[in-house]
Amino acid sequence: MSEARKFLLLIVLATVSGCSFFGGGDEDSSSDEESGGLFGIGGEDGVFGIGGDPETYRDARILPPMEIPPELDSYTIDALFVIPENPIISGLTFEDNVPLPKPIETRRREGVVIQTLGERRWIVIDATPAQVWPLVRDFWSELNLELDAADPGTGIMETSWLEAGSAPETRQKYRVVIEPGLHSASSEITVKHLQELRTQPIPMIVEWPEVSDNIEMERQILGAVSQYLADRNDIYQASTASLLAGTIEGARKANIIDNFGSDPYLQLRIDYDRAWVQVRQALDNADIEIVDSDRDDAVFNVRFAGIVREQPEPGFVRRLFGASNDQPELVFRDFSVRLERNGDSIDVTSQTPEELEEADRLNRELLQVIIENLV
Repeated sequence: MSEARKFLLLIVLATVSGCSFFGGGDEDSSSDEESGGLFGIGGEDGVFGIGGDPETYRDARILPPMEIPPELDSYTIDALFVIPENPIISGLTFEDNVPLPKPIETRRREGVVIQTLGERRWIVIDATPAQVWPLVRDFWSELNLELDAADPGTGIMETSWLEAGSAPETRQKYRVVIEPGLHSASSEITVKHLQELRTQPIPMIVEWPEVSDNIEMERQILGAVSQYLADRNDIYQASTASLLAGTIEGARKANIIDNFGSDPYLQLRIDYDRAWVQVRQALDNADIEIVDSDRDDAVFNVRFAGIVREQPEPGFVRRLFGASNDQPELVFRDFSVRLERNGDSIDVTSQTPEELEEADRLNRELLQVIIENLV
C-alpha cells in the first residue's frame, strides 16, 4: 500500500471513530439532545426531523380530518398513523398501545380505463370485484332501474326489461359481468345488450348473444358506468366492499405457473386474440426488441438480456479507494415467446436456443417482465 493511501486510511479511521461524527461518545462529549445525534444532524430537529426525543410521537396533537370543498374531487383521504390515547388516561403504557401503521399503497392507480379490441370493449379498474360490485349496483339504483338478477358470487347483474323512448316497439335488457383483472386488486367489467320486439312474449330463460344486439347502446351504458365509477371518491375504501361479492373468483387472469419438473409458464385466462395483442403490447412497454413475429405460428422472436438490477452506490470508503460502480455489460440473447391454447386459457412460454447455465433464470425473468407490463 502506498504511503498516500496509508495516510488517507488513517484519516478515515480517525474520522469514523470520532464520537462527534455519529453524535455519540463518552460522557464528556456533547449530548444527543444538543447535537442531534445521527438522526439530528443539521439542526435541532435534524435533517430527518426526528430530533433527540424519541417520545415526541406520544405528545403529537390530534388534528381534525382534512375537509375537501364539495366542488373539488379528491382521492381517498385516510389517517395512515393513528395517535393513541394518552397512556395516563387509558391506563396502558405507551409501548403497549402503539398501533401498526397501515401499509402505504405503492402501485400508482391509473383510474378507470375503457379498453377496446375490435368491436369488444371492457372497463379496467384498479379495485377488487368486491369493491366494484356495490358501486355498479348503486349505478342502476340511481337510474331507478330494477335488476332481475344480481349474483355477487358470480359477479353478474341483469336488468329488467326496459322500454327505450326512441324505440317504443322494442324492449331492452342489459347484462353486466364483473371479473378479476390481469393484475391483483384489479377488475374488468363488460356490458352486453339484448333487444327484442315487444310483440314477442317475454322469455322465461334469457339467452344472451355472443355480441350485443346494439353495439352503440352497449357503448353508451359502458361509458356511463365508467364515468360513474370514476366520479366515486370512495371506490378504493374497504368500507364499500361487498362481503358477498368477495366470493367472486379471486385469482387474477394472468399468473406465472411453476410447473415442477418442467419449465414455468405464464397462464392468461383470456382468448387468443386478446392474449396475442396483450403480449405484444407488454413486450413493447418493456422496450424488448421484437425481431419478428408470426401470429399463425403464435410466436414472438425477441432479444432479451435479463432483468437489470440497479447497483447500489459505493460507500465513502469504497469511493475513496477507487471502487467502481460501473453497470455490468448487457448481453442480449435470442428468445422465443410462444402462445399455446390450453382449454379456456393461453399458456405463454419462453425458450432460448442457446445452451446457457442461466437459461432457466432468464426464461422466468422474461415471463416476469411480460406479466408486469400487461395492461
